[in-house]
Amino acid sequence: MIALAGKLVLVAGATSTAGVAVCRELAAAGARVIAVGSNEERLARLTEQVPDAISQVYDLASFDDVVALGERIHTEIGSVDGLIHLVGGWRGGGGLSGQSDDDWEFLHSRIVTTLRNTTRVFVDDLRESHAGRLAIVSTTTLGHPMPGGANYAAAKAAAETWVRAIANGFEKSAPTASVTVFVVRALDGLESQLATEVTRLWDTDVASAPFFRRVLTQDMS
Repeated sequence: MIALAGKLVLVAGATSTAGVAVCRELAAAGARVIAVGSNEERLARLTEQVPDAISQVYDLASFDDVVALGERIHTEIGSVDGLIHLVGGWRGGGGLSGQSDDDWEFLHSRIVTTLRNTTRVFVDDLRESHAGRLAIVSTTTLGHPMPGGANYAAAKAAAETWVRAIANGFEKSAPTASVTVFVVRALDGLESQLATEVTRLWDTDVASAPFFRRVLTQDMS
């Protein structure tokens, strides 16, 4: 077990219901939390609920913005020990013909681009940390995607492939770092459980494998 207290954890997409829950539980466990989002008002409401969180307003879909975020964190705070990527969203329906370009751009930008940007900027931090942790949320539909959710499933599949590549890199260069994919049918109602599982990432023995895929369900104890 590695103590979470004192670890610097960046939560991307922190203003969602899940993001607030994760920030709250990380802070309660003694982590230093950096809450990142693009909406200043929503971040202000988050810090009312999690006063110890350090809020940062940046557009994670912009690589230049994420580079600026990284420079600010490294200059003013330090190196990141954890990156919890919760930027997401859903659009779909209408069968395959209903998979519009606008919906694809929305999903790809939020699910894939923000993940690529944040990991490229902070992966060295995770690699050099004594206990680097990366986590994302994915979907159970990847095993049996339907036409009406094809855009969404494709974006989530791309995100999982991206983090698996990171995990394979950790296996060779960072034996104390790991990647976890939390898999849900729907995140609504599981926010508290997700928050608890995120704090437990630092309890996980990663010596045997750098990659974990964990399914969260309503009936988990």
